[in-house]
Amino acid sequence: MPDSPYALYRSPPAAMGGLSVRGIGQHRVSRAIIRRKLPDFAVVLVQEGRGWLETRAAGRQAIVAPSLFWLFPDTAHSYGPDGPGWSECWALFGGALTRDFTRTRLIVEPAPVVPLSDLGGMCLLFDRLHAELSRDTPLSQAEAAATLYRLVVQAARQGLGRSSGDLDPDFREVVDDLRDHAAEPIDFSAFASKFGMSPATLRRRFALHTGLSPKSFQLRIRLDLAKHLLAATDSPVEAVAQAVGFADAFYFSRLFRNREDCSPSEFRHRHRRA
Repeated sequence: MPDSPYALYRSPPAAMGGLSVRGIGQHRVSRAIIRRKLPDFAVVLVQEGRGWLETRAAGRQAIVAPSLFWLFPDTAHSYGPDGPGWSECWALFGGALTRDFTRTRLIVEPAPVVPLSDLGGMCLLFDRLHAELSRDTPLSQAEAAATLYRLVVQAARQGLGRSSGDLDPDFREVVDDLRDHAAEPIDFSAFASKFGMSPATLRRRFALHTGLSPKSFQLRIRLDLAKHLLAATDSPVEAVAQAVGFADAFYFSRLFRNREDCSPSEFRHRHRRA
């Protein structure tokens, strides 16, 4: 990154409603910001130093570099360094895809602070954002959006203590077990007890690791299996429904249409492999 402070702002292109980077900067912070609201999402990378962040959803949280934290639009926040100050980089972003970031818990409002295990890799992404936003062309703006998406994913990985896309090994068995038995009736209280958890803990940890509740994850696996059977076999829709755990074929068809925007028969017609 450049050694001297800088700030770049870009108006979001009308054609990039999905995700756009609207600003990036770097400076030294020596005083606290109190009760500020931004119109956009922001990510703040603290490279060295320590301090605090306070929001209504998260309360007051300590920040120890290297860390980053997320700020949500139109939401009051206060933060600042302890001692002589800290060095930070920041980026502003927005667009419809931010809803996916929050729904899948890549960005979590009650847990906005992410300790980093790979500061160098995160700095490279901010370097790239700065270079792409500096060029200010339609192509570079699209590149900046892609880099921002990658930054969100990398932060989520590091937030779970991972250096790759793998699940936490302690929780992998839980997810794999539910995946393997998704087509079967599952008592989630008994399932949680099997792994030494309460149902509430299972839901919380499952959402943290997959972005879905256990029931939503099970439904997604069932529908993915149904799509495979519809595309690859001649089995009647009723048999497909039974195979993926639905005793009522009418309910299965209605649910399938609501989720996939087509009936099982229409899906088969579109994706038939033979």
